[in-house]
Amino acid sequence: MKLSQFLDHHNLAENPFAHEDAKDDDIFRRHLIDGTHHPAWDKIFGPVDHPSTSVVFGEQGSGKTALRLQMVDQIRRHNAASKDNKVLVVEYDDLDPFLDTLRENVGRAGKSPEKTLKAIKLHDHMDAILSLATTRLLDVLNGTGPQEDQVPAEKIEALSPNQRRDIMILAALYDRNLDQSPRKRWASIRKRVGFSTWKTWWDTLLGLIVTIAAVAAVLSQPEWRMQRNPWIAAAVVALIGWLPFLYHRFRLWNRSRKVAKRIRVLDKRKSDLRKIFARFSRDELLNQPLPIGDSADPRYDLFHKLSGVLATLGYKAMLIIIDRVDEPHLVNGQPERIRDVLWPLLDHKFLSTDDVAFKMLLPKDVTDFLDRESADFHQRSRLDKRNLVKSLEWSGQSLYDITNDRLRVCTKDGAEPPTIDAFFDDSMTTEALIDRFARLRLPRHLFKFCYRLLVDHCSKYTEQDPEYKISRDTLESQLALFTRDLDAYARGRGAG
Repeated sequence: MKLSQFLDHHNLAENPFAHEDAKDDDIFRRHLIDGTHHPAWDKIFGPVDHPSTSVVFGEQGSGKTALRLQMVDQIRRHNAASKDNKVLVVEYDDLDPFLDTLRENVGRAGKSPEKTLKAIKLHDHMDAILSLATTRLLDVLNGTGPQEDQVPAEKIEALSPNQRRDIMILAALYDRNLDQSPRKRWASIRKRVGFSTWKTWWDTLLGLIVTIAAVAAVLSQPEWRMQRNPWIAAAVVALIGWLPFLYHRFRLWNRSRKVAKRIRVLDKRKSDLRKIFARFSRDELLNQPLPIGDSADPRYDLFHKLSGVLATLGYKAMLIIIDRVDEPHLVNGQPERIRDVLWPLLDHKFLSTDDVAFKMLLPKDVTDFLDRESADFHQRSRLDKRNLVKSLEWSGQSLYDITNDRLRVCTKDGAEPPTIDAFFDDSMTTEALIDRFARLRLPRHLFKFCYRLLVDHCSKYTEQDPEYKISRDTLESQLALFTRDLDAYARGRGAG
């Protein structure tokens, strides 16, 4: 008996349990992303127009990726309907590029994964997030972002001169566009926001004017033209005229070197930074918070500048979604390495940044480390104030509901949607099914088990003599095998 024959009998156009991961689940993306939520959704997500910080711990397969996709979808819908109260979403879920660059920049001591991850500081995470947010902002300004994030020309015109400068400083420091060279990309953004650079020519003009004046003075006196001393004097005068230019270039070189060295998670070339910094006048760079040290303070100031620019452009908040911290190849799912990556982020001051909210979707593997931390750590992180969900659990009733949701959206057009009860014989009551689902605990486990159960059932019958009801014995035997496999996998991973 074919599985398709079983599904067709129950009026299903496709297999509801074919996918286990939300990011590859076409059924979830097409039909359920806006309708099927975890029971704690309201606490985790909160009001869309005024997002707050949440910290969620969940096992693999508990639905963290689905939560992230639902958050992004909700905000996309909100932005499409809003003009002056948008939310800029930054997904900090691919840490591999930043960790790989950090590994190269921390030197020999960081070549091993353990030493690299132990070297991570809060300012490294701040630089990575600023890079993602700045690149997203510049894409919006360039008109290459999503349609709902497009910014009208009048909002760009409303930017103050200081905000235009702030955008260009952020672009110089943190833009991570891979389609254009840094200088070409910076120049295109400069034209888009109307940032003027004519003041940067003063030093060059002064040097040229003094040089021309000195040469002209010598040439104006015929008796000086063939003498050596007047030309030496002219050269000295010309050099004096170029001193402001040379001094400024030296400071730019030194500043570029320090910035490239301190932004350890980005591959910044000193030459590109120096040439871009040269497009700013002295006043425009004076007292600006450049990340030239290990302190997080300049990064906080840059976050504040970014928020100010976003507010003028119609974005009243920025939402940072942190996910998949266990997946980078340097971390490789090991709890100790996950802890080393995460702990610097758990900083009360950082998580309280004005107009910035964080949705931290974290693996449950590290909660044991969290419980063993000192009182000083908990005072610094203050996770009790962050809508903490310490375990993303699913009840049997919740799993029963999402199973029926999937059956409903997979039903053939015009047909009556079945419930999961229709798959089983009369000996399996709804209460009994809910009890069995509760043992599976997680959506991924549920979908994987249901798929295995359907395949096993269909393999016992022929096409000529089909059976469209799963027996209680088949359910119980497959459940016992499946839970045994789960326990073996958990022991293999060292999970408690």
